[in-house]
Amino acid sequence: MDQDLGIKIYGAARCHKTQYYQQYFTDRQLAFTFLDVEENEAYAAELRNLYASGKLNFPTLIIDGKKLRNPNEKQIEKQLQKREKV
Repeated sequence: MDQDLGIKIYGAARCHKTQYYQQYFTDRQLAFTFLDVEENEAYAAELRNLYASGKLNFPTLIIDGKKLRNPNEKQIEKQLQKREKV
């Protein structure tokens, strides 16, 4: 299986949207990896490499390899439903 499968949250501990996504997945008992781009330069570099602009666009979610920039609940649910069909 693809090593990128799973849920990653690129964000910052101080960011309310990042906190929202962490709570969202916690409430649904879905495992995720939080990558704090302000505390770890390697995570920041990973995030910059996801965008042609090289900007530190957070929060960004990766769900099973699909990049979602600051998604709403509907977008998250749509991506999560795809994983259930696999």
